[in-house]
Amino acid sequence: MAKSILICDDAAFMRMMIKDILTKSGYEIAGEAENGAKAVEKYNETKPDLVLMDITMPEKDGIQALKEIKAGDPSAAVIMCSAMGQQAMVIEAIQSGAKDFIVKPFQAERVLEAVKKVVG
Repeated sequence: MAKSILICDDAAFMRMMIKDILTKSGYEIAGEAENGAKAVEKYNETKPDLVLMDITMPEKDGIQALKEIKAGDPSAAVIMCSAMGQQAMVIEAIQSGAKDFIVKPFQAERVLEAVKKVVG
């Protein structure tokens, strides 16, 4: 069965790009969220194998959402995504339980490598 992935990014264009990379490689998209609050909600609804989460989002940032998801499901697999130069946030994300980190702008190979490493 294909692994399901929840895509969380406030930019519709980014979600579309990630969705395209993942579906072409046989992954299933569990859903999309445009902010951290929606990400937590969608995670609880869909229980995906993996979450790709942007750090900088409105309402609730990716790190807050990551912490909430992990609090409810300690086994949750989350890969954080963010623009360059947010090293402190990257460290906080990893300490909060993120499995990996992808830097924008995305390279399809890097996205797939991170996803494969985490969910196979």
